[in-house]
Amino acid sequence: MKDVEKTNVERKNSGKRMRRRRRNMNLYAVVVIVLVLTIGVTMSYTFMFNIEQVHISQISEMYDENTIFQASGVNIGDNLLRLNTKKSADRILDELLYVETAEVNRKFPSSLEIDVTFCVPAFNVEYSGGFLVVSKLGKILEQNTFQTDGLPTISGLEPVTTELGEMISTESEHKNEAFSEIIESIALGDKSNISAIDLSDEFAIIINYTSGMVFKMGNWNDADYKMNLAENVMSEPSVNGKKGYITMIGTNQCSFRTNDEPVGVIGEEPETPTGADGKPINPDIREEVNPEQEAIFSQYNERVNGTTATTTATENYNYIDDYNNDYDGDYQQWDDNMYNQW
Repeated sequence: MKDVEKTNVERKNSGKRMRRRRRNMNLYAVVVIVLVLTIGVTMSYTFMFNIEQVHISQISEMYDENTIFQASGVNIGDNLLRLNTKKSADRILDELLYVETAEVNRKFPSSLEIDVTFCVPAFNVEYSGGFLVVSKLGKILEQNTFQTDGLPTISGLEPVTTELGEMISTESEHKNEAFSEIIESIALGDKSNISAIDLSDEFAIIINYTSGMVFKMGNWNDADYKMNLAENVMSEPSVNGKKGYITMIGTNQCSFRTNDEPVGVIGEEPETPTGADGKPINPDIREEVNPEQEAIFSQYNERVNGTTATTTATENYNYIDDYNNDYDGDYQQWDDNMYNQW
């Protein structure tokens, strides 16, 4: 019997077949991956990540958890991935008048968190029909024909809307900026001693205090610094308890006087003050005097001092100079003498 010899016959197209097979395998892999991803996404938007629990940061006597949750427009079982959190937060602000801020956050795999803060009446804003009660951020809460006791009254703003729930604003861009700076400064600290704020001229803002002191602040630039500077002047032993006018001079000086005559920096020629836009401030408004008010201040201050007070006395406070003269390297003393908000 002859031995059988085996011979391997290589076809010329075997290389092409192998390449074709590899391409088909790659295609199959892509199809499988796409299919798995499609199934995963479908499950995520249908069966998975559905809301089962809701956590609300704060409640009040006015709004309980259920009220806040319903206002969001969200329902138990809704999918977290499909949820428009910005829209839900806006719905809460629109539906609930006394909610100041709202934020809706997803907490995977199945929870929702709603963070809210509530409005606190902060100001009376005078307008042609009476007075609006607005929150610390300027949300309109009430329309009244009377001033709400215990709240400072802002005049001269001329609001363009009086609708409840709207943010108060005016047509003047500068007045909007001035209003924002003032209320932000009041919100940052305890300014409960303010009784009225006149924004009729945003370049010559006037603030009245419950003590009877009148602060002529000028424009709204550095409002927080200026208001803190005025309060420091009022707390000075030589001024504390008196009534009169505190006027900003330049950028870091205040002058206390019992009359309302124009003041300037000592040793310098008076300059016509300008606003943030570089335009001169109306001198008629800036230099307006009230003799009757000045007489009342003088009479009151005479009783405080126990002596005869002059209506032309001027006390200037330059806290930059105080710092330069008194600073001895002690950081606490630096804080006490600067009276600055750097």
